[in-house]
Amino acid sequence: MKNTNKRHILLRYLVVIGMILLMASMIVYNMVNISIVHAKEWNNKADSLLTRETKLEPERGKILSDNGNVLAANLNFYTARIDWKIERFDSEEFMKNLDALCDSLATFKPGKKTSAQWKEALLEQFKKKESSVYPLFTGLTHSQFVRLKSFPFLNLSRNHNGFYSDPFVKRVKPYGSMAARSIGNIWDDTIHGGQHGRSGLEMALDSLLYGVPGVKRRIQLTNKIVDWESTPAVHGYDITTTINVQMQDIVENELYKGCKETDAEWGTCVLMEVATGEIKAISNLERDGGDYYEGVNNAVLGYEPGSVMKPISMMVALEDGIVNDINTPIATGSRWVYAGREINDPHGAAALSPRQIIEMSSNIGMSKIIVKKYGSNPGGFRERLEQMGFFDDFKSGIGGEQIPVIAKLGNANCDKVSLTRMAYGYTTLIPPLHTLAIYNAIANDGKYVRPHLVKKLTLPGTDIDSIIPVTYIRQQVCSPENAEMLRTMLHDVVWGSRGTARKWVQDENVEIAGKTGTAYTVRKDGTYSDQTRLAFCGFFPYKSPKYSCIVLMLGANRGAAGSSGFVLRNIAAKMYARGLLGANDNLDDSSTPKRDVASKTPYENMPTLYSTTQSTKIDNVKGFINSNKAKVFNNCTKAQSSGVPNVRGMNIRDAVYCLEKIGLNVRFKGVGRVVGQSLSAGTSFNRGAVITLQLSS
Repeated sequence: MKNTNKRHILLRYLVVIGMILLMASMIVYNMVNISIVHAKEWNNKADSLLTRETKLEPERGKILSDNGNVLAANLNFYTARIDWKIERFDSEEFMKNLDALCDSLATFKPGKKTSAQWKEALLEQFKKKESSVYPLFTGLTHSQFVRLKSFPFLNLSRNHNGFYSDPFVKRVKPYGSMAARSIGNIWDDTIHGGQHGRSGLEMALDSLLYGVPGVKRRIQLTNKIVDWESTPAVHGYDITTTINVQMQDIVENELYKGCKETDAEWGTCVLMEVATGEIKAISNLERDGGDYYEGVNNAVLGYEPGSVMKPISMMVALEDGIVNDINTPIATGSRWVYAGREINDPHGAAALSPRQIIEMSSNIGMSKIIVKKYGSNPGGFRERLEQMGFFDDFKSGIGGEQIPVIAKLGNANCDKVSLTRMAYGYTTLIPPLHTLAIYNAIANDGKYVRPHLVKKLTLPGTDIDSIIPVTYIRQQVCSPENAEMLRTMLHDVVWGSRGTARKWVQDENVEIAGKTGTAYTVRKDGTYSDQTRLAFCGFFPYKSPKYSCIVLMLGANRGAAGSSGFVLRNIAAKMYARGLLGANDNLDDSSTPKRDVASKTPYENMPTLYSTTQSTKIDNVKGFINSNKAKVFNNCTKAQSSGVPNVRGMNIRDAVYCLEKIGLNVRFKGVGRVVGQSLSAGTSFNRGAVITLQLSS
């Protein structure tokens, strides 16, 4: 029996030893095969992995406002995760700190999960461990991740809690939707790698913003393999734009309010500095559901402009000598048949001067002036515009920019009819930006400055700093004398007794000049619909123009002056109120009493400071700025519930909000708080009525 067991045991030992010898033989065989027989092949493979070069992505440049505020930049974000299957995961510490951890997570991002929900989710993942990695949060900033790392259990070593982060880069617009369409968007190129512009400035200047890729490869160190930069990546240029954040805010808010009030399908607005062509603000809003959001950049797309084309046609007439005296009447009438087609003029009269033709927006008058020279050569009108630089590509920096489209005409009757329509803004496709550029030239004594959105290029870490100079499409698109006559005509449109914009665009603080334009939209079958595009293009202040502006709206329920014109007027008024027009208020302000301050000391002359609407905070204000004169403003909620609100005692901002909210147009004089109002509190009023507030410190 014992011998039998001994034989069995020896047999088993022999089997085990045989298996060990077999495995050892296989190991020795593979060692010899790899290190000697196929050594060259494996060495080549190792070398290829270590010497293989891959692209190193550069850091994309920032897009900045005119004063250096960041409009778009790449920032590092983190996704926080827990790896449950890490080898040394400390389950005891996890259970011990679970309640405290869940309380901290619930307060970290309120509303995401309650403490109980966090506990349930974490326990479920911990017990099942169906996924080795559980994401806690994504899109965390560095400071948020550092804070998260201080929470119970997460503050342990990664080897014990499995807590780690995956960093990623995200393009961020700190001002949200502000000028978002013009700034543009980027996309991740999965084929060639890197982030590249998809629209707007991001696309137009992608080659500058992207930078120059570097090269990296893997190298063997003593205890690990790491990436090594053989050629460093070059940071992309930072682009300083011409956008002014304060003006952009005004333009967006006023365009939004205008679209809401008139129920427009979409609206676009461009504000430009007259002397330099710098685009200070640009906004494109379109309706999506019940609200308006930044949409298609209609400012650079071609549309039939309507009567805003008439001053451009009049410029041609003045430059060509067709019109020499803007006050000499010509026969117009309300109906005119030319080349077999009739033109009806809702603004017609028996005879109108060129000045009145622009003021009253006469289609017949403008057509007759252009036909006088170009009737025998309809194509000559387009050629004249081409000579003026009207079709030049601005290269403004705005993605998707188009150039005007005006057909080349022959000598047939249909071409002659088309010529008359071109004269007052039909059978053409002209981007609002091109219309604005010509009006800007009128305000600029004929200097046809190039609109542009880029002010400066800077390469971080170097001395390379390129200022984009002011350039001209034409040094003079018209003579200063003709520009002055055109300014007079555009002034009449707003301030003349029969001007088409006189009821909506006049403002007592800012003198605006410009032109209304209405164009019916075209259906798919080529016929005109009842829907209109409504435009106003102009400049201000009139006597010394600083800014030009165009507003275009689709489907508004008021005319061109009451929709687009009213928006431009409100933009100019807000810029004046915020001191953005300097001393160029243009209008006589002699009615405002002047205070005699010469006999008072600086301390005696200091105005009362109205600092807050909350009496509980007044002591803080007094303490921090050492002013015993600080007082409390009346609160907007204390206003009259019906009729005209009582805004006495309020600051001007709250007073304007209360009054404009119910449809009153606000004027004010002086500085400080409201001490008087022209419409008594509680009285009835008509929407659109003007109320004047008296301010005093």
